[in-house]
Amino acid sequence: MSQQPSVAIIGSGPSGCYLAQFLRKAWPESPITIFDRLEMPYGLVRFGVAPDHAGTKAVTQQFDRLFERDGVKFVGKTQIGTDISLEDLRKQFDIVVLATGLSADRKLSIPGEHLSGVHGSGKVTRLINGHPESVLAGIELGTHVVIVGQGNVAIDLVRLSLTHPDQLVDVGVDPQVAQTIAHSEIQNIDVVGRSLIEDAKFDLAMLKELGKLPNVRFTADATFINTDDAEALKKFEAITALIQSSPATATRNINFHFGWIPQEVSGVDKVEGMTFTNKAGDQFLELKADVVYTAIGFAESDSAAINRDAWVTGDSNLDTGYLAEGLYCVGWLRRGPRGTIPANRADAKMVSETIINDFQNNH
Repeated sequence: MSQQPSVAIIGSGPSGCYLAQFLRKAWPESPITIFDRLEMPYGLVRFGVAPDHAGTKAVTQQFDRLFERDGVKFVGKTQIGTDISLEDLRKQFDIVVLATGLSADRKLSIPGEHLSGVHGSGKVTRLINGHPESVLAGIELGTHVVIVGQGNVAIDLVRLSLTHPDQLVDVGVDPQVAQTIAHSEIQNIDVVGRSLIEDAKFDLAMLKELGKLPNVRFTADATFINTDDAEALKKFEAITALIQSSPATATRNINFHFGWIPQEVSGVDKVEGMTFTNKAGDQFLELKADVVYTAIGFAESDSAAINRDAWVTGDSNLDTGYLAEGLYCVGWLRRGPRGTIPANRADAKMVSETIINDFQNNH
């Protein structure tokens, strides 16, 4: 075995690319190959980040240098587990890293979730970003949108839904998709989450960005928080500022609801409404809905060719990314669907240190 090992990384999203960067720096001569089932790289950055957030997407320019200058090889249109077995890949490379992420939308697991008009945020975001496997068929908006979730993805969906279609086209969205997602008849968007405002997951910068939307009135059922938690107070103040600055003549509404648990999606063949209850179960919130977006996180796809848990043994250490000798995992696949792109960079750095230390200790 050479002093600088051969490395295969399965998945070309931010975790996989950041990992390749760290390993290339440590091992300038290592043959490093990144595999992806799609013909183009960058995964979450390309298809999961909102198209109007060009600054976040710009990290791909940094990743381009991996393939153009740093000698990292990209092999697209290759499904590991189908086109090539993971066992065969481990025989070909000294080190193999699973960096495939989590692409399936987490389920609400409530009655009515199967109705037409209920869509996961991942599906919608990939559609907006032009994912080659996404189709517009089946997505129709009316006047009332309900978004379940309180994270940045939920805020993205609010903003994109109320951005003029021409502006979406200007940032690369397909015109037909733009006209569908940012439907001109949208009058009401209800954003509903389980957490109270102090525990909501959205970033303040994302929330404040909504204040730039024209012709929008904001409401919220958040109550004043008597707390020493500065971040919690900032969230309440940001919501309050949006409400107070709302034009009284606005014809579009964004309503924030905190502390409500999904109970049922109602309708016959298509979604017509949604019901929530408070945590005590003694109050109900009933909302009209022509479409429901779920933005409550991601999970491993049932059809995933590689299942991480299938490779976990008694010797595995998921805290460091170690699965077995020469086999590792990184990113969302390792730690779950949370964290921004900078968090994925930190994760990749940690796992790269595990890989490097393990190799040096064993050789």
